[in-house]
Amino acid sequence: MSSNSLKPSINPVSAIFLVVSAIVGSGIYKKVAPMTAELHSPALVLLCWALAGALSLMGAMSNAELASMMPGSGGEYIYFRKIYGKFFSFLYGWGSFAVMKTATIAALAYVFSESIHEIIPGLHMLGNGSIQIIASLLILSLSYVNHRGVHFGEKLSTYFIAAIVLSILAFVVLALTSGKGKFAHFTGTNTQVPTGWKLFIALFAASLSAFWGYEGWNNIGFAGEEVKNPQRNLPLALGAGTLIVILLYLMINAVYLYVLPAGRIESLRPGQIAAVEVARVLGGSYGAILLSVLIVVTTFNCTNGTILLSARIFFAMARDGLFIRKAADIHPVYNTPSFSILIQAIWSIVLVWSGSFDVLTDLLVFASFLFYGAASFGVILFRKNKMHRPYKVPLWIPAVFSTFCFVLVIVSTINQPMQTLTGLLLICSGIPVYYYYNRKQKSE
Repeated sequence: MSSNSLKPSINPVSAIFLVVSAIVGSGIYKKVAPMTAELHSPALVLLCWALAGALSLMGAMSNAELASMMPGSGGEYIYFRKIYGKFFSFLYGWGSFAVMKTATIAALAYVFSESIHEIIPGLHMLGNGSIQIIASLLILSLSYVNHRGVHFGEKLSTYFIAAIVLSILAFVVLALTSGKGKFAHFTGTNTQVPTGWKLFIALFAASLSAFWGYEGWNNIGFAGEEVKNPQRNLPLALGAGTLIVILLYLMINAVYLYVLPAGRIESLRPGQIAAVEVARVLGGSYGAILLSVLIVVTTFNCTNGTILLSARIFFAMARDGLFIRKAADIHPVYNTPSFSILIQAIWSIVLVWSGSFDVLTDLLVFASFLFYGAASFGVILFRKNKMHRPYKVPLWIPAVFSTFCFVLVIVSTINQPMQTLTGLLLICSGIPVYYYYNRKQKSE
């Protein structure tokens, strides 16, 4: 094995848990309110979660073919380099650094800090920057944990996500046996439910919330080099992990809508979280506090999983000579891309303090699906390549998923032209950086 390679140490169970950890963040608790406000129908909300989940699973299955063929560090960065060439691959890596992954880390850490402040109100005495301080400390602490070794980081995620899944299942059982919900919430009629073209627009708007909830299903591919027997275990982790999340999301969102009527969920104020209000109905103030603790643990764990996996993209770019050279260094003791983790942490903290990450996360779905669509379409294009395929997805799956991705990008461009343009500008801001490193490579 090359001295510039990371050692395989992630077993299949840990890989599945890392997929779940990278997906399950704040969306599972917060997104039902904006989705209900768009659709005004519990049945349509659950349908939207199911459709978004099915499409995410198609994306995961498409990615699995590429991951099994090219299980290196960097995920799509590696796949794009083989399919579309170095330039497009770099734009993906740069987009991940500028916004897609670092803004996700910043947003998760911010939600973690907000939830901590809800549980311990006295923290506001630290001043106006107390939320940013705690979010920054979380990013630094988890970056240090993952600097010390992938084994420690993935074990932390494994234990935490197991506890989170069990807690969610307990919450679902408690809600269904409490006698405080009504199945009539699912069958009542509402004159506000959109129809025709308005329904399509509403489903599109609600799906953006749902897709943010599913964001991160592809992250395990970034650490493909560190997964044991990746040809088998990467497809297994992608499929099983995404399926587990779909089932969790459907169960817990059904519980929200069972306990609270759609009108009550729609009327929640911006600072209120649907899951906390449901817990308040079930267990009073203690229930609300316990659910807030669960949100803290979930966002902590999702931040950890995202930090662990995303840093491998920048490591792969640096190893190709297209990023800060030191980011390709592997720690001699911990066998981690420690400088890549540090650079990621610094930029994520800058986004926390800039106050811009909330705007940037609005661009994530557009930017992510631009590249998700390119990856799935790449599966079709790459079939002419005779490389060995340990896992082969039926071609209709990447065809459907890539078509959907490109439609979503087009509709986003029509409905939100300024956000789309901003996202494209952020991604394209890497073009001068690419030519700088490319010219530097040729002169060496």
